[in-house]
Amino acid sequence: MTGRVIVLNGVGSAGKTSAAKAFQRCAAEPWLHVSGDVFLNMIAPKMWGDPRGIIIRQFEEEGVPSVEIEMGVELQRLMEGMRASVAALAKAGNNCVVDDVMLSAADQESYRAFAADLTIQFVAIHAPLEVLEERERDRGDRLIGLSRWQFPRVHNGIQYDFEIDTSDTDPKAVAAAIASALHVPVTNR
Repeated sequence: MTGRVIVLNGVGSAGKTSAAKAFQRCAAEPWLHVSGDVFLNMIAPKMWGDPRGIIIRQFEEEGVPSVEIEMGVELQRLMEGMRASVAALAKAGNNCVVDDVMLSAADQESYRAFAADLTIQFVAIHAPLEVLEERERDRGDRLIGLSRWQFPRVHNGIQYDFEIDTSDTDPKAVAAAIASALHVPVTNR
């Protein structure tokens, strides 16, 4: 028996991780939380700032902090490995809720290719840019300007099974809405 895969896609600070953790608590069956950030942290430290890894350029855009990210071959290979890992986990019988930042329709197609014989569904996690930037500042662990750079890119060309705005919805309600929309049985606890 194979597991299901639900990919939560959204800008950093949109609430993907909080939604994934709340989803784990409300789902009747066990679900693994696969975090794109965990995989990103696997890249060798020397690849940060290296064209083969990841280059982050900070600048101001109309007086507001922004960044630009360039992903090299090592980071691209890592993200392909993450998608293959998610498919392998599901093929072994694990349900997986993934939080990711897909920057193109090619990322979604990569998931679909690896999970060709699995049930995979995609959820857009939205919030207005001003909310994302406020969360980014409040968290204190985010690169200021990242949400501004990701905002116009993350959802372009991607097809979703469900979309939700997290700007004024708590993670528990977001998780419940995702479960309902995707027909995931929930617990009464």
